[in-house]
Amino acid sequence: MREVAEITNHVLNRCHELGFALAGVCEARRSDHERQLRDWLAAGKHGEMGYLVRNVELRLDPTLMVPGAISIICVADRYQGQTSTRHNTDTPKGKYGKIARYARGEDYHKVMRKRLTALARELGAEFPGETFRACVDTAPVLEREHSQRAGLGAIGKNTLLIQRGVGSWLLLGEIITTLPLAASRPSDPDPCGTCTRCIDACPTQAITPWSVDATRCISYLTIEHRTEIDQQFHEAIGDWLFGCDICQEVCPHNQPTERTMEAATNPAYEPRRDSLDPIEILGWDEAARTSALGGTAKTRANLNMLKRNATIALANFKTIV
Repeated sequence: MREVAEITNHVLNRCHELGFALAGVCEARRSDHERQLRDWLAAGKHGEMGYLVRNVELRLDPTLMVPGAISIICVADRYQGQTSTRHNTDTPKGKYGKIARYARGEDYHKVMRKRLTALARELGAEFPGETFRACVDTAPVLEREHSQRAGLGAIGKNTLLIQRGVGSWLLLGEIITTLPLAASRPSDPDPCGTCTRCIDACPTQAITPWSVDATRCISYLTIEHRTEIDQQFHEAIGDWLFGCDICQEVCPHNQPTERTMEAATNPAYEPRRDSLDPIEILGWDEAARTSALGGTAKTRANLNMLKRNATIALANFKTIV
């Protein structure tokens, strides 16, 4: 009979063979931050993301998603931040709107889910009788908390997972399983110390230490908020059409070093388009939107939202529409 440590090493090796930059294991157990989550939801800081309320019990306890779950295999892909030298991901000169870096290449949901599903099937065949459920961030999983406990990084003041020496340009996925595995060493809990650069740089003042008010966050406003955006945020949104990278751009962990320059990124996330022309967006119909954005995470924003965002960007460019 194989030892738990041997099986765990085998599983983590397969994760790396499948191209994941980081991999670790944590215990499948109820969240340590239930009170914080419930208070955040009660304060309405989730905005229009009603699914967070509907699925709160599932988020808090992974054993409700997979009865009998014992372990969570946590993985991360790395995408290209400003540390990349292979591509210039800066927005071109002129009146173009910016796209968050994670959404510039292939849709990470599909890229990660394909490999996680394949691994789950492989492990299911290898360990019959055990259950393996692959998850990306469309599933109700507190992925950053699990990833920190699995040693993939630590949650920063901007609530993003930060791997020291690598940064926060990370996309997370999990396999929840009934298979007993050895838990990895958790990451140190505080990667930030006295630093407040992300808080100071946020144009909408959405960040307080280890909490983000989604209703003020540019990423939420441009991607998840389905209705009109409050006028008070228009100027602060600037030229962001889809998402925002500001709190990551200023983070000391994301500044170019020899280690970050050498850290591997998944080629699937190499940029297709770094920016979009707001005037072009205003002329789109649904077919044009699909043609321009198909196969990327940018399809999360519907046509009306994209035109809304484009109108705000153009106003900030002081362009007459």
